[in-house]
Amino acid sequence: MSGDIRDRKSSILPHLPSGPGVYQMYAADGETLYVGKARNLKKRVSSYFRRTGLSPKTEAMMLLAENIEVTLTHTEGEALLLENNLIKSEMPRFNIMLRDDKSYPYIFLSDHPFPRLAYHRGAKREKGRYFGPYPSSSAVRESLNLLQKMFGVRQCHDTFFRNRSRPCLQYQLKRCSGPCAGMISPEAYEADVNSTVMFLDGKEKALNELMIARMDQAAADLDYETAAVYRDRIAALNRVQETQHVEEQGFNDVDIVALASRQQVTCIDVHMIRGGRQLGRRSYFPKSEARQAEVSGEVLNAFLSQYYAGKSVPATILVSEEPADKEMLETALAEYSGHRIEIRKPVRGKLRHWVGRAQLNAEESLNRRLASRENLGQRFDALQQILQFDHEIERIECFDISHTGGEATVASCVVFTPDGPLKSDYRRFNIDNVTAGDDYGAMRQALVRRFQKVRDGDGKIPDLLLVDGGKGQIHQAMDIVEEYQLQEMQILGIAKGEGRRAVNDRVFLSGHSEPSILPANSPAMHLLQQIRDEAHRFAIAGHRKQRGKARGVSVLEQIEGVGEKRRQNLLKKMGGLQEVARAGIEDLTKVPGISPALAQKIYDAFHEQDA
Repeated sequence: MSGDIRDRKSSILPHLPSGPGVYQMYAADGETLYVGKARNLKKRVSSYFRRTGLSPKTEAMMLLAENIEVTLTHTEGEALLLENNLIKSEMPRFNIMLRDDKSYPYIFLSDHPFPRLAYHRGAKREKGRYFGPYPSSSAVRESLNLLQKMFGVRQCHDTFFRNRSRPCLQYQLKRCSGPCAGMISPEAYEADVNSTVMFLDGKEKALNELMIARMDQAAADLDYETAAVYRDRIAALNRVQETQHVEEQGFNDVDIVALASRQQVTCIDVHMIRGGRQLGRRSYFPKSEARQAEVSGEVLNAFLSQYYAGKSVPATILVSEEPADKEMLETALAEYSGHRIEIRKPVRGKLRHWVGRAQLNAEESLNRRLASRENLGQRFDALQQILQFDHEIERIECFDISHTGGEATVASCVVFTPDGPLKSDYRRFNIDNVTAGDDYGAMRQALVRRFQKVRDGDGKIPDLLLVDGGKGQIHQAMDIVEEYQLQEMQILGIAKGEGRRAVNDRVFLSGHSEPSILPANSPAMHLLQQIRDEAHRFAIAGHRKQRGKARGVSVLEQIEGVGEKRRQNLLKKMGGLQEVARAGIEDLTKVPGISPALAQKIYDAFHEQDA
C-alpha cells in the first residue's frame, strides 16, 4: 500500500477516460474522501498528480488517498446531478457540505371553478399553477397572508369547500370572499383570482392601474363601499411595491449569492428575485473539515453546484466572488435547466449595489453565528471550571424520557459541542419490554443501546453524560458506565426544583449525595438547561409521533384538555384542522371554551418541530 497515490501515477492516469463524469477519491479503509465532477475526467484527475502547486486542502487529501474511481456520464448536467447525489449519500470530509435536503416551498393555485390558493412543498402532482420557488416557508406564508387580505381567494381544501353551506370564520375575518356559500359571483371571484395571478407574476404596476380603474368605476356608479375596498387594496399593493420591488429593468428572475468567511466559518446568503420582486433571503453555513484550506471561489463553486441540483435555475446568478469553475458550472446548469445561464460578478451600477447589500447580509449573519458560538464556548468553559475538568469539554450527550401514562415511551439523545447542537448525532430509542411508566428502566434501556455501540468500537464517548432527572436516573447511568468500563466519562443529572421553575433547578453530580444549586445567572447552568430542554423537545416530538401512530388519531385528540365538544368547536369555528394548525394563540382563544393556557398547549402541539 503506497504512502502517496501520486507514486502510482503511471498505473492510474493512462486508463482514465476523457469524457464528462464524476470521480471519487478513497482512503485506504474505503472512506470516501472527495467527490468531484469534470468536463474531461482525464485532465481533471491528472491535475491532482502535480508535485507542486496544490492547495493545502488538496495536498492533505492526496496524502490520504489510496484509490480513485470514475463514473462516465453522457453530459455535464448529468455529472452535476450525480455529484450532488453522491455528496449527500457519502458525505465526504473534503467536500463542502450543503446539509439542506428540504425542497423549496411554492404557492399553488388549483385548477378548479373556484381555485384554491395554498402553500405547497414537494412533488407537483396536482393540476394547477405553481408560483415560486420561495426561499423559506415564512416567505410563502407572508405572501399568502397578504393575498388573503387583498383578494380573498379561498385557501381551504376542496373537501371542506364542497361540504360548506355557510361561510366559515375566514369569511367573517374578511380573508375569504365565501364562494362556498355563494357570497360572491363566479365572475367576481374569477376577477380576484386574475388579480392574484398578476400579483404573483410580478405585474404589480399593471395590477395597480387595474385597481385604480375599478375604484374609479365603482365611485362613478356611486358604489362607495366597493370603491373603498379597491382603495384599501391599492394602499396595500403600494406598500408591497415600496418594500419588495426591484427597480432595475431586464432582471426579472435573478438570484444574488454573496459569501462571507471568517474564523473558519463560512456564510452564503441567497436572495431570490422573481418577476422583479424580491421574495426573501436565506443564509447557509456549508460545512467542511478542510474549510480553513478553502478559498472563496472553490467554496462558492461547490455550493452552487449542490444548491441548484434538483431546483429551478434563474437565467442570471449574481455573485460576490466568481466560482472556481465558472464556465463549466454555467454549461452544466444550462444543460440541466434547458436555458442559458449566466453567472456574473457585477463591477458597477445598481447590480453591484444589490450584491453589496447581499454581502452586508451575509456578514451580519456570520457575525450572529460567531457571536452565538463565542457565547456557547464561554458556557462550555464555565462548566469545565465548575466541574474542575483537566481538559476541555468537547462533547456532551443528554438523555430524556417522554411518555403519556407509560404509553409510547421514547428516549432521546442529543449531542452538543462548543460549536452548538450536533444534530447528525441525535438519536431516538423506542422503548419496549419495560413496565409502563418505569422511567428508570426506560433510561437504562436507552443507555444500554447507546453504549453497546461504543463497546463494539462504533461511536464516540462523550466527555460528559447529562440525564434529565435526579439520583435515580444518575444511578442507572453509573451502573451502565461501570458495566461498560467507561469510567472516564463524568455524569450529571439536572432535575426540576420547587414549582418546576428554572431558577430552582438542581444539579446532581455522580459521587455526591446532595444536589448543587448553581446560581440562576451561571453560564454553566444556562448551558445545562439549554441542553436538557433540547433533549426534552426532541423526546416529546418522537413520543407524539409514536403515540399518534399507535392510536391512529388526529393531533387534537392527543391534547390534554381538548375533549370532543372543544374539538368540534375548534374545527367549526376555525374552518378545519389545517386552519387550527395555522392559527395563532390569540385566534384560538376566540373559540368558546379555549382558555389562553389551553390555546398555548394547542399551538405547541402543532408547532413542535422535529430536528
